[in-house]
Amino acid sequence: MVEKLGLAKEGQNVDDLVNEIQLNMTIEPVPDISQFGTAKKKPGQSSSPVPGFYVNYTAPTAKEAKDVCTELTSMLLEEDLKSRQDASQGTTLFLASQVGEAKQNLDDLDKKLAAFKNQHMGQLPEDEDNNLKILMGLNSQLDANTQTLNRATQDKSYTESLLSQQLAAWRTSQSASNPQTLQQQLSQLQAQLIDLQGRYTDDHPDVIKTKADIAEVKKELAAINDASAKGSDSGNDKGSASEPPEIRQLRLQGHQYEDLIAQATRDQKKLQQEIAVYQGRVASSPGIEEEYKEMARDYDNAQKVYQDDLAKQSTSKMATQAANEAQGERMVPLNPANLPDAPSFPNRLLFAGGGLGAGLVLGLGLAFWLEFRDQCIRTEADAEAALELPMLVAVPWVIETAPANGNGRFWKRKKLPEESKEAARV
Repeated sequence: MVEKLGLAKEGQNVDDLVNEIQLNMTIEPVPDISQFGTAKKKPGQSSSPVPGFYVNYTAPTAKEAKDVCTELTSMLLEEDLKSRQDASQGTTLFLASQVGEAKQNLDDLDKKLAAFKNQHMGQLPEDEDNNLKILMGLNSQLDANTQTLNRATQDKSYTESLLSQQLAAWRTSQSASNPQTLQQQLSQLQAQLIDLQGRYTDDHPDVIKTKADIAEVKKELAAINDASAKGSDSGNDKGSASEPPEIRQLRLQGHQYEDLIAQATRDQKKLQQEIAVYQGRVASSPGIEEEYKEMARDYDNAQKVYQDDLAKQSTSKMATQAANEAQGERMVPLNPANLPDAPSFPNRLLFAGGGLGAGLVLGLGLAFWLEFRDQCIRTEADAEAALELPMLVAVPWVIETAPANGNGRFWKRKKLPEESKEAARV
């Protein structure tokens, strides 16, 4: 500015001139008129304690004062715009780093929350009602399974009892064809055959019939022995092919009841294991719920911080763009620097009035001072006061005449002080 306006004179240091300009410049803030109710704030407008200010500069000449004040105002506007751009850019960069940190924190909490859900699958707070319902259903299934098992056990016992009765009755009816009886019959037939062969030839009908009976008994005895060899270890669980259909049906029902009991027992153990699992989930649900709520609360807070930072970043970007395009809030000159009509110093009228008043005061003071120091006797009272004697006689003043203008043509009578009175006394 000094070089542009040519303010530096010959032999004058630029630094001294800059310091002089800074000393002669003043900035007066304008009070906020909104507090007096004369101005209304627009929606979205930020409050500022200083809505404006005056830039004043004092110079030896009016033109220099105007030019320097205009340049100073321009410098202030440029610096304000630059500072706003730098501040908005710095704010944008800072908010970008904050958004990155908030995003990383949010991702970490998200991973931790997902790992917690996978670890405690089925034990989360939203699964508690479902676990209780499943547990009640499993208990109902266990009760039904227990009843089925008890009923199958009773039916098996009843079937075994019927089977024992049927086997006893059938074996009683088949006592004539048991191995011991058949062996006795075989012995009798063999003895009878020996007796007949001693009396008859082999072609005799009695001998042939006896041999046929012996062969039939041997065949039955062999069939009984084979059936006994193929039986189970218990000896009575499975009947031979010659058992009646009722006995075989009872044996089949007994095996079916055994399979049903085995399946019901396996189902009972499985249900008991599942019930224990769901009981453990329900028992551990309060602790897991507290931990899950704490993690969810941290996640919600992190998400809220991330959303706030995103909103601030977007606002900062818009402010930066507006500042770069000079469309945002910025300082603007309302009144340009004017050419002064009169000097701000000195005030001639004030100085003239002050000089007049000071002269009057000084004259009055000097007059009073001279009057108090004057010890001349001018009146009878002064003489009486000075001599402390009464006055006896008075001599009048002598009249003296002198030329009025000093050229001798016009004469003027000079009046002496206290002409009509007596001037002295002795």
